[in-house]
Amino acid sequence: MSLNHSHVAPSMEAGQDKLIRIAMHSKLEVETQLGQNFICQTIDQINSRGIWLGDDPFSYSVPLFLLQLFLMFIFTRFFCLILKPFGQSPFISQILGGVTLGPSVLGRSSTFTNKVFPSKGINTLETMAFFGFMLFIFLIGVKTDPTIIFRLDKRTFAIGILGFFGPYVLALVVVYILNYFASLDNDVSKILPFVVEIHCITAFPVIAHFLAELQILNSEIGRLASSSSLVCDSCFLLVIAVKFVINLSTTKSTGVTIGSFTSSILFIMFIVLVVHPAALWIVQQSPEGKPTKEIYICAVVFTVLFCGFMGEVIGLHAVVVSFIVGLAIPDGPPLGAALVDKLDCFVSVVFIPILFIIVGLRTDVYAIQKMTNMGIIQLIICVVFFGKVLGALLPLLFCRMPFRDAFSLGLIMNLKGTVELAFLVDLKLKNALNDECFTVLVLSLVLITGIVSPVVKALYDPSRRFLAYRRRTIMHHKNNEELRILACIHKQDNVLAILNLLASSNPTEASPFDLVALHLIKLAGRASSVLVSHIPHENRSKHLTQTEKIFNSFNKFEHASKGKVKLRCYKGISPFATMHNDVCYMALEMRTTFIIIPFHKQWLIGRTTETSFAFKQLNKNVLEKAPCSVGVLIDRGNQKLFWYDYTNELIRYDVATFFFGGADDREALAYAKRMLDQPNVHVTLFLFSFSIENIDGSNKSLMLDTQSLSEFRLKAFRNDRVSYKDEIVKNGRDVLSIIEDMESCYDLVMVGRRHPDSQLMSELRKWKNGDLGTVGELLASLNIGDKTSILVVQQQTKFWGSRDPEESTHLTRVNI
Repeated sequence: MSLNHSHVAPSMEAGQDKLIRIAMHSKLEVETQLGQNFICQTIDQINSRGIWLGDDPFSYSVPLFLLQLFLMFIFTRFFCLILKPFGQSPFISQILGGVTLGPSVLGRSSTFTNKVFPSKGINTLETMAFFGFMLFIFLIGVKTDPTIIFRLDKRTFAIGILGFFGPYVLALVVVYILNYFASLDNDVSKILPFVVEIHCITAFPVIAHFLAELQILNSEIGRLASSSSLVCDSCFLLVIAVKFVINLSTTKSTGVTIGSFTSSILFIMFIVLVVHPAALWIVQQSPEGKPTKEIYICAVVFTVLFCGFMGEVIGLHAVVVSFIVGLAIPDGPPLGAALVDKLDCFVSVVFIPILFIIVGLRTDVYAIQKMTNMGIIQLIICVVFFGKVLGALLPLLFCRMPFRDAFSLGLIMNLKGTVELAFLVDLKLKNALNDECFTVLVLSLVLITGIVSPVVKALYDPSRRFLAYRRRTIMHHKNNEELRILACIHKQDNVLAILNLLASSNPTEASPFDLVALHLIKLAGRASSVLVSHIPHENRSKHLTQTEKIFNSFNKFEHASKGKVKLRCYKGISPFATMHNDVCYMALEMRTTFIIIPFHKQWLIGRTTETSFAFKQLNKNVLEKAPCSVGVLIDRGNQKLFWYDYTNELIRYDVATFFFGGADDREALAYAKRMLDQPNVHVTLFLFSFSIENIDGSNKSLMLDTQSLSEFRLKAFRNDRVSYKDEIVKNGRDVLSIIEDMESCYDLVMVGRRHPDSQLMSELRKWKNGDLGTVGELLASLNIGDKTSILVVQQQTKFWGSRDPEESTHLTRVNI
């Protein structure tokens, strides 16, 4: 407690005034006649005038606070650079950075401690750390969708319940046995229940954060872990609430118990019945894609502060209240994403590092004196650890999940982070933990997280399960079966080109389309990824969302097809880095034959382009890991509405197909062959013939090329909508000339992504080469007309037990 000499009552005795004046200059702790301890200090020392005017910057709060944060950033980044190559989380670096500033390392010097972290500034740091953690938990609540707990399956509930109560009961039994049969120190005996509770927590914000770092947030294990952690947190809160009520009823009067319970219920009802509807009203007033009004952001922040204050008044922890208020705010755009965008960076960069400073100042490795105490605490932690692993393993093994994946989930459920650290700090400030036990528990968090993170990264690879068990290509698709297509969309501008392509692909009654439309959305304002079926409902908002506009267009296409297309709409919300997991997962689950995904460049009016590096990486990952064939669709802004009335004889859609040879060109040719029965589609086959030595091909590949061409010609026999152009090329310039002469002649050009190595391809590669392959990159870069879309096709690269058909004896001279 600090005394301000301007607040000293005139009636205080002269001797007491003298003591205070001495204490203000010497910063000594004195004991008053009341028997209480006070630390007295000078006032109005906020900003320093500078060393040239004789001020010591370390005596002023602003420069001292800035130095403390600066040192925290420096040491955090230092450890991050060292530990990142070993797969360690930034959480480990932050703890080590804070410990370095404490009595374990630099704080061993009393001069450093007295200058940089004097006792007069600790209360300020602790208050700011608490306020920062309160905002951090509020943002976690904003990012969390509480309704998800009502959509969880039995497997998730089993993992969450067993993952908490299994280790909780097991550890309490071990604690009881130790207390009964062993002679434990009084301090250790008191903290063991706290150790059990803290390590039984599987905090949802911590799990979601680490899953994002490990880039498995939207994998099967990632979704299971985040959902199960919500169940586990609910179990923990239930236990804490029951213990609180029992403690209150046994230690306080009936009136106090009833008053506390009633006020808490009424306060939570206020948040549910007033704050939540107000947040929904703000969402309805905020059009998607436009910034949320500043007054709405201010209103939410004011509500958090007011509710936090009222919670403290009636006895609810402000952190708990802020989380409940956060849950009342709808996650995602527009309001949730706007709050996260405004507050997240400031909270994580400025406030949360203060928490690690507080931890570091109270972590003293030299306080560990009795290895027996340390061993007992570690024993309880190990019991909880293996109990959690077992709690996750049993339900998953019963559901026949591979042991490796189930074990990875068990490890993930043991990850610890900022939430558990804040619990330890709170216990330390309440003097429930001594220095030795606090240090042991902090180091345990570092040890567990430091081991689990790299082990999970080494064990679990979500792309392993994307391996299909059969051929899923258009070339191997039977004519009398439905064609399963997955169409990926980023925004409304992608829809027209995709629908035109689908309409030209000739859905029929004998071979209808099972079409899955997947709207891919960047994860923003949410803590966990979402992959859900879109359920049409009456929109109370006067503004249609982009997702609704996209799916409305696909619904119109389904209606126009007159029963030849069966549509299912899904929405996938995930980070860009792992968005390909959603695409590949959907393709695998829906047994998709062909994936259509937009190119990362979008042509706009005036021949300008809009490029997205994130979409480029997405396409690259999908091409590498897809369990079926893939087509990258390049839209140059063609506004023809062929899909809207594609049965109208007056509408014509011109398609050109390039054939150089190879599996991908055969897949593109098979797609073109499907279009031959569409009465309004005209197909032109460009067959490039060349005679070049040292082509890396195979007998089987050449045979398949010849067979595919023969089948195409046979089906196109006497079809006046099919034409052929045999192009004899000698070098790359001949190919470029043919492409440039095509300007504005075709609505769609199709070509394979990869081609057998040859002198011609080597020459073309000098001009262009990239993710679309040699010819695909040339078509994307050259000006072939404003209305021409390009489809770069890749045949399924691998399946279970597959062998590359291109691998065989190489030819020395080939004529195609």
